[in-house]
This record gives sequence, C-alpha cells and structure tokens, in this order.
Amino acid sequence: MDEPDPRTADLGFARVDLDRVRRTGDPEVVYGAGKTPAQVVAILGALHERHPDRAVLATRLGDDALARTADELGAVVDPLGRTATLGPLPDPRGTVAVVAAGTSDGPVAAEAATTVRVHGARVDLVTDVGVAGLHRLLAVRERLDAADCLVVVAGMEGALPSVVAGLSGVPLVAVPTSVGYGASLGGIAALLAMLNSCAPGVTVVNIDNGYGAGVHAARVARGARGTGT
Repeated sequence: MDEPDPRTADLGFARVDLDRVRRTGDPEVVYGAGKTPAQVVAILGALHERHPDRAVLATRLGDDALARTADELGAVVDPLGRTATLGPLPDPRGTVAVVAAGTSDGPVAAEAATTVRVHGARVDLVTDVGVAGLHRLLAVRERLDAADCLVVVAGMEGALPSVVAGLSGVPLVAVPTSVGYGASLGGIAALLAMLNSCAPGVTVVNIDNGYGAGVHAARVARGARGTGT
C-alpha cells in the first residue's frame, strides 16, 4: 500500500495542498463557492492544523459557511467581503492601498483588503473616491503615493484605475467589478476599459477578483520592504 503523501491532506472530497507555503510563501486558500459549509470547515481546519502559526483564509462564503467557520473553528469572519480568517495574521511588511470607486464596490474591496492582510502586508482602505467626484480622489493623493502597491476597484465604466495611474507611479492592479447598469455587461465594460487603459503600468485581474488582486499586491508590497516570501 502506498504511503500517504505528507504534502497533501486527503479529506475524501478534497486533497488539500499542505506544501504550498514552502513553494510560494503563502498557504493554500479555500475558495468557498460551490462547497458545502461542512467542506469549508474541514478544509480550513486542515490548513490551520498544518499552519497554526499564521492565518489561513477562505473566500466567497455564503451565510451558512460564515456562521459555521465562526462557531466551529473560531474564525474571524467578514460578512461584507464573505471571508473567514483562522489563525494569527503575519507581521505586515509594506502597505497596500485598496482604493474603491463606490460603496457598491465594497464587497470586492473588502475581499482584497482581507487577502492583503492574510498575505502579509498592511492595508490602507480608501473608499468612495470614484471619478464622478474627482476632488475626493485628489484629496487622498498623499495616501496613494505612500503605499507600496495599489489595488483599485471600480465598476460602471471602470475609469478609476486609469485616473489613479495618471496621478501616481505606485504599482497598480485594477479590479473590475460587476457593478453597473445593463450596458456594463456584468463588469465586461469595466474589464475592457482597464485592459485598454492609456495610463502605463495598469495590471488587471478578472471581474470581481479581489482575492487575486490582494495576493499580487501583498507580494509586491512585501518585496518592496524586503524578501517577498
């Protein structure tokens, strides 16, 4: 009989990657959509057992999964960002400014902010600075320039990352959201606007992918303040 692979926790319904932190510097993260609350609890618990000294993360959780991770594991949950965090956050290195165009973009911005903290950088959350009121963005320019990386979250026409990139040379990852009226096409209009940005240095993740943006930005920020792992 084959010996079990110590790099993997076989839960029957999932094979949890316990070795990812050694390879990449960060543990596996649980994507909760499509999983039952019991499955989320089991996977998050297995990751915490292997990495008790640092936080592990679950994203895209429904109300039942949020409640069960809190009740059964003692996880810290964020209903807005639909995340659960279990274990101590790492000491932060570098700062990521998470910049949200509007209040409706808040869930994606919250997911990004939690992801940044779990992946080892501090967060400066800047909210409701969309281009319809440009004076609000100009009022926080010093906060943008003080960060090591920017996550800029916007729906509708997706103009905010281009404007921010024209004001600051800080590395920037843009997140299109599915917020907007019919012709926004569930975030496709914002995605295409960001991909076609005239401002240099705009990197773009997929629609509503606050998690992906948060990982990227945290690694940039950590690298700016020392080793990235």
